[in-house]
Amino acid sequence: MNNPEVVMIGLGYIGLPTAALIAQNETYVHGVDINPNVVEIINKGQIHIVEPDLDTAVANAVREGYLKASTKPVQGSTYLIVVPTPFKAKNEPDISFVESATRAILPLLKEGDLYIIESTSPVGTTEKMMELMYAERPELTGKLHIAYCPERVLPGNVMYELVHNDRVIGGVDERSTETAVAFYSQFIKGELHKTNARTAEMCKLVENSSRDVQIAFANELSLICDKADINVWELIALANKHPRVNILQPGCGVGGHCIAVDPYFIVSDYPMESQIIGKAREINNYKSFWCAEKVQTAKLEFELKHGRKPSIALMGLAFKPNIDDLRESPAKYIAQKVLQNANNEEYYIVEPNINSHKVFKLTDYKTAVEKADIIAFLVAHDEFKGLNIGDDKVVLDFCGVNK
Repeated sequence: MNNPEVVMIGLGYIGLPTAALIAQNETYVHGVDINPNVVEIINKGQIHIVEPDLDTAVANAVREGYLKASTKPVQGSTYLIVVPTPFKAKNEPDISFVESATRAILPLLKEGDLYIIESTSPVGTTEKMMELMYAERPELTGKLHIAYCPERVLPGNVMYELVHNDRVIGGVDERSTETAVAFYSQFIKGELHKTNARTAEMCKLVENSSRDVQIAFANELSLICDKADINVWELIALANKHPRVNILQPGCGVGGHCIAVDPYFIVSDYPMESQIIGKAREINNYKSFWCAEKVQTAKLEFELKHGRKPSIALMGLAFKPNIDDLRESPAKYIAQKVLQNANNEEYYIVEPNINSHKVFKLTDYKTAVEKADIIAFLVAHDEFKGLNIGDDKVVLDFCGVNK
């Protein structure tokens, strides 16, 4: 492989597709991941995550020599930081991975290099990293291009959306913004919107917080309708006939690394000002607990009615339909909560998008539906729709599979 132009720090659900996209455009990419197994898999031209069209893109990029993975960075001209930004105790954001990635490339930086953070980050993170780099490499002060550009993709459609979605790009100065825009314009067909780093950081947090608030409204409706003996799916469909109403669909909570996490970045820094955002997080977290309690209640009612313990199918573990991503999944939380209260019942845990799980023993979805007395739909995977379920079974539909 020739000297890389792009060094990608992080080869996960966003980093690897982005690296593959750039490599598809005949740009040499050196991908970095701390997991040696991930590095080995990618260098074989294979992938460690499920994402349509990604396998072909990676295989072609590796075969043609435009993509190589390693556990160590090398010198390039553009550095993309695409690492996790989880939260610590009390839901405070943790930017230690971003800082570690930045420190790893510090010795490699040279005048004129472009440094971009794509990881979801608290407001001010890009400026903090700029201060770190210039403190450690004072000779480069004012000579780097530093920007923030968050991803805006939907799992299951990442390869398309990376190319076609608009992007918000904010530099620490106008020169950095322009340089980052010139870089992304090589690969992206969507419109590139220029701003500053702080606004770009907040924009990512606001987008996902907005979704979280909207989902919380739908989930709160589902709780109300359960008590009022109203079909929430019918109610929302009717309300959405209004020309200016667009209520989202309720589920068993909110998961994923974005919507379930990003609002805390705002709440942590602006607790008094983010009342609605914080309450939405509480509602969506409570919905998962409520679903677990519903399963428990159905189990006890079955025992009283039939004089025996039921078998229970928990349908889905991913955080949304038709993907293999279990990060922050409310369905996974519900399964864990239900199993904690197990008392010799037979449980069938179903997730058709993964082959195995280190905690749960997985069952084929058709077998689970056939054998279970109680069927709890946690995720609306396509495989679950239109199943022939006998009238003798108790069905708990938390995600609208049978709406």
